[in-house]
Amino acid sequence: MLFNPNTADFAQFDDETRRLLRATVDFFEERGKKALIERYINRSWYDDFLAFSAKEGLFATFLTPGGGDKRWDTARNAVLSEILGFYGLDYWYVWQVTVLGLGPVWQSANEVARARAARLLDEGHVMAFGLSERAHGADIYSTDMVLTRTGEGYVANGTKYYIGNGNVAGLVSVFGRTEDGYVFFEADSRHPDYHLIKNVVNKQMYVSTFELRDYPVREENVLHTGQAAFDAALNTVNVGKFNLCTAAIGICEHAMYEAVTHAHQRILYGKPVTNFPHVRRELTDAYVRLVAMKLFSDRAVDYFRSAGPDDRRYLLFNPMTKMKVTTEGERVVDLMWDVIAAKGFEADTYFDKAAMDIRGLPKLEGTVHVNLALILKFMPNYLHDPADFAPVPTRHDAADDEFLFRQGPARGLGSIKFHDWRIAYDRFAHLPNVARLRQQADALCTLDVAKEQHADLDFLLSVGQLFALVVYGHLILEQAELTGVDAALLDEIFAVLVRDFAQYATELHGKTTTTDEQAAWALAQVLRPVADEARTAAVWEQVLSLVGAYEMRQ
Repeated sequence: MLFNPNTADFAQFDDETRRLLRATVDFFEERGKKALIERYINRSWYDDFLAFSAKEGLFATFLTPGGGDKRWDTARNAVLSEILGFYGLDYWYVWQVTVLGLGPVWQSANEVARARAARLLDEGHVMAFGLSERAHGADIYSTDMVLTRTGEGYVANGTKYYIGNGNVAGLVSVFGRTEDGYVFFEADSRHPDYHLIKNVVNKQMYVSTFELRDYPVREENVLHTGQAAFDAALNTVNVGKFNLCTAAIGICEHAMYEAVTHAHQRILYGKPVTNFPHVRRELTDAYVRLVAMKLFSDRAVDYFRSAGPDDRRYLLFNPMTKMKVTTEGERVVDLMWDVIAAKGFEADTYFDKAAMDIRGLPKLEGTVHVNLALILKFMPNYLHDPADFAPVPTRHDAADDEFLFRQGPARGLGSIKFHDWRIAYDRFAHLPNVARLRQQADALCTLDVAKEQHADLDFLLSVGQLFALVVYGHLILEQAELTGVDAALLDEIFAVLVRDFAQYATELHGKTTTTDEQAAWALAQVLRPVADEARTAAVWEQVLSLVGAYEMRQ
């Protein structure tokens, strides 16, 4: 179920995709663990990786829409994102920010700018997304980057903060405003009026603050104006921040190989640490949560690739990956860390870096509460008003996901329709813990939230966590059916989800604005998962199969 560099053949993809993914794995393995750790500790800029990407045409091939070998293919982008997370978040980050920087360009009708971006990718450049500001964060409604009209176009003045790749980006998509409204324009970090100030994080990655001082912006540099600029910012996030989930998966996979192998080989009181029941429980929990992360994210890819003007279900699954999958990644690492204890602090381990970096992913876009609030917009239609859709197949075909760059206005989320979530649950009703989560999900449909409680975000966020579990289970089941996941493993996943539902119901019970009726409802959802020693033992054998299965070359 997990990515293993020793055995991965990427057989689902075309020849050129397989070659580039294999070449990326080989790049890291040939450098070895010691070199990667040293560069991480010394905060060395990853010029060797950028040189590799330029030589192989990696970013140009994966991030240039158009079809053929060069295309924007969410399925293969997700796998590359997972690989980069597997070897280090900082390598993923330079890719991730390039994805974001290209979003406003590929959405633009400005053919000059589009051609320039394609040429820069061919030359091996990376990109940046100039949205955030220190005073406003990523608040799109507020920007102090001001463009003033001149005879030849504009001059831009203002400062951007927390901008990845801002030190070297050949193209920076910058969000600002004119006297007429919002604007997105392109800038070049090498221009003399682009002033790099500093790196704002203590990391190998470069997260810059820069200032434009009378930076010239010609009409050919303008990507979007007015409402279209606002929409481009949100739609870029819809495309680019999906990669947060696959980064979390890659980090957890590498950390799990290390943690399980260490725990099994460590002898305590004359026996392997993995003989202790609490250790088995924690490692099993970590494993099934990681598999669930992967199943959900893989299925979400299919909805991104099959999206269109009449099917925008991906707009729910995107904040789910940003919030749910990434926070699950934190839980996976914490569970393993409880087992390996002091080993998780050692400088010569991958785990030490994973434990630090996994924290950042839920916080890189919005924060958990922002994404939960977004998820809640979809809840009424999702739970209560299903629509008919043709089944979405697994999408590994070599197609260009061009709709992602013509998503249209970023509004109307509450009107988006979904297929009936009950169908997937019904197909696995024979598994006791799937049936039990279905029972909790049906109960959620009966929860009455008073009008005045809609203003209490703290209360609503607990409801959002309950709803997110229903969606999470839904796509996990769809992917399990498509891929033939072992029944014992699937039921063990849902045993965890049943426990989680009970946990969030308990939190709802304790909220100060929860009514007596809602509190009674919450207590009724504190259900125990159905235990099965044989099932748990079978899944534990899957965990043990990871022992020694992969270790990065030294």
